[in-house]
Amino acid sequence: MASPDRMALRRVAVIGTGLIGASVALAARRAGAVVAGWDRDPEVLATAGTGGGLTPAASLDEAVEHADLVVVATPIGAVSASVVAALASAPSAIVTDAASVKTPVIDRVRATAPTADVSRFVPGHPMGGSERSGPEHASASVVDGIVWVLTPTPETDPGDTERLRVWVEGIGARPVVMAPDRHDRLVAVVSHLPQVASTTLMGTAADLEAGEADALLLAAGGFRDLTRLAASQPGLWSEILVANREQVAAAIDLFIRRLDALRDLIAAGDAAAVDSTFDAAKRARLGLSAKPTVRAGVAVWQVEIPDEPGALARITAVLGEGGVNIEDLQIVHSPEGGRGTVHLTVAADTAGSAADVLSGGGYDPIRLA
Repeated sequence: MASPDRMALRRVAVIGTGLIGASVALAARRAGAVVAGWDRDPEVLATAGTGGGLTPAASLDEAVEHADLVVVATPIGAVSASVVAALASAPSAIVTDAASVKTPVIDRVRATAPTADVSRFVPGHPMGGSERSGPEHASASVVDGIVWVLTPTPETDPGDTERLRVWVEGIGARPVVMAPDRHDRLVAVVSHLPQVASTTLMGTAADLEAGEADALLLAAGGFRDLTRLAASQPGLWSEILVANREQVAAAIDLFIRRLDALRDLIAAGDAAAVDSTFDAAKRARLGLSAKPTVRAGVAVWQVEIPDEPGALARITAVLGEGGVNIEDLQIVHSPEGGRGTVHLTVAADTAGSAADVLSGGGYDPIRLA
């Protein structure tokens, strides 16, 4: 029978201490774990160490020596080798990873690790992070509420999957278990395709800017929102996209077919069909909520605020004092400066009270949805 320490996974090692690794370390330490970490880049490791989430180790072997759980959060090209090394150096630990593509990682681990060791490998993917990178941007809040996918293989010990599931939940994330190939197919659409689309849109606008010097001056909030991911780390994303190339190519093909269909409707002047396409997408987007409790319906209010210190705090305080819970919030800065627009998402059944509270606080809300 597993020991209490093994059951609780209180001793954690993080291999790869960039944004995700350092954030996982901070979340684990917040939950009471003892965390050691190692990174092949000494400067990255030192920065992660100063963040308070982990104790730096001199080597991978030293980091995993007493671990109940090893989390491999290296760039995808180094994941499988790091997993195999951790399985060998920590013979009683569960080993998981944070790679955003599962099938090629699993195949390489299977090909190089002993079968007995592979039973302790529970592949995973914490779906957090941003276009920023590096441990200097790490925070335990990166893990809070995110979906953390676990993709056990037929060789994986079911008990280890369950222990890791409980641990993931314990540090604030939402564990979801699914097959590796299904994970890769789904993330190609909801994670990898948005990066491709954002990068392509930004590249298209940059090409236009080369001939029209004022093009980017006209870029408003929508363009800025859609191209945010284009600021992501190029080397990281090129590795991810190539690793999941078959699924990403299929997702791009699907996107092109839908884009072609919409183009044809616009070119034909079929306003009703264009409206129907937009309406279907709008309804799907409004159902996209981090909280299952509000998936039955949400309302979105647009409110202008001054671009000055404390402006966001004031509007959230007004809603808080009025008993209105914010389900989601987005800020769109005006390119002219001086003001910004806040999009506030609330549960549909509180839409009226949200409007009343905002109006009573001196704001002029406009309902978008």
